[in-house]
Amino acid sequence: MEIHMQSAMGRSRNRRRAFTLLEVLMVLVILGLLAGLVVYNLSGIKEGAEKKATEANIAIIEGAVRMFQMQVGRYPTALTELVQKPEDERDAKNWNGPYILEKDLEKLKDGWGHELIYKAPGEYNTNSFDLSSPGKDGEPGNDDDIVNWKKG
Repeated sequence: MEIHMQSAMGRSRNRRRAFTLLEVLMVLVILGLLAGLVVYNLSGIKEGAEKKATEANIAIIEGAVRMFQMQVGRYPTALTELVQKPEDERDAKNWNGPYILEKDLEKLKDGWGHELIYKAPGEYNTNSFDLSSPGKDGEPGNDDDIVNWKKG
């Protein structure tokens, strides 16, 4: 009789140590929710990084364009003049570029891989130039654009 009671107690003790299917499913659901939150938060970080990279690229190019203007006496007609000497002999004489390195030509794009939009004279900065990114959607003129005329 004593052996019978011990085996019953052992079984009851074993049952208490094991997880039920419901407990395992609840843990899996919680882990799934946490993984979803992590992915959601990381996607926001990536989008923020793309925007910050674009803003940094625009600032770098603005500096290069201003240096070009100080030395050549005019704004470049295209951003490629920052790395390639202008064909006009007078402009080429004052050109002390490249104003950005050949390896930095990728900075002529935004964080999403779209070409930056450059206009000189600018439509908004009529005395200088406009420089903008069409933003994540690639369409200029939307709220997601990153521009050099809406500072502050």
